[in-house]
Amino acid sequence: MPKLVVAIDGVVLKEVSLAKERTTLGRRPYNDIVIDNLAVSGEHAVLHMIGSDVYLEDLNSTNGTYVNARAIRKQALEHNDVIEVGKYKIRYLAVNGATFDVPPRLAAAGLAPASAPVPLSAGVTAPVPLGGGASAVIRVLSGSGAGREVSLQKVVTTIGKPGVAVAAVTRRLQGYVVAPIDGGTTLNGEPLGAEAVALQDGDVLELGGTRMQFVNG
Repeated sequence: MPKLVVAIDGVVLKEVSLAKERTTLGRRPYNDIVIDNLAVSGEHAVLHMIGSDVYLEDLNSTNGTYVNARAIRKQALEHNDVIEVGKYKIRYLAVNGATFDVPPRLAAAGLAPASAPVPLSAGVTAPVPLGGGASAVIRVLSGSGAGREVSLQKVVTTIGKPGVAVAAVTRRLQGYVVAPIDGGTTLNGEPLGAEAVALQDGDVLELGGTRMQFVNG
């Protein structure tokens, strides 16, 4: 089953399996793939699946739809094509069989193959790096969720509140890194830039006034 891997600034946000004949992409919440960013039109693009082929069609979006850095109106997709909408990069994976290889650019972003696979939807598995401790968590220190712990077992875990501040914690071979996605995030009192930063046990993150601590057990 074909898949899309959605990323921004090298951080993978989500994976979507293409199971329908028509899959819409845009900012509005009724789309099949919602990307809540002003650079993305309300109804930005649509993917048509005809047999084993997938076609991408731009829906007269304001900022255009690009495949491998070229603007398109409608185009058949090939394995490993990179779709660009706004600042988001969406890699198309024409998956056939039980597993797929992590593309080089995603490997550079911290998704290099390792020995332990994590199950994904539709029976597909992807190798996951084994960086950091097996029981690493984000512990909420303030606000209504104080005391709650979020396990970091997935490759990418998003934290924060959409529309206020959101960051992504990514599991890499060397350990864990954090990068802001939307809004302001501070690490130990210092604002995070666009690049991912390595997390150390006890580091304190703050997103939208909520303090959280990284605990690498």
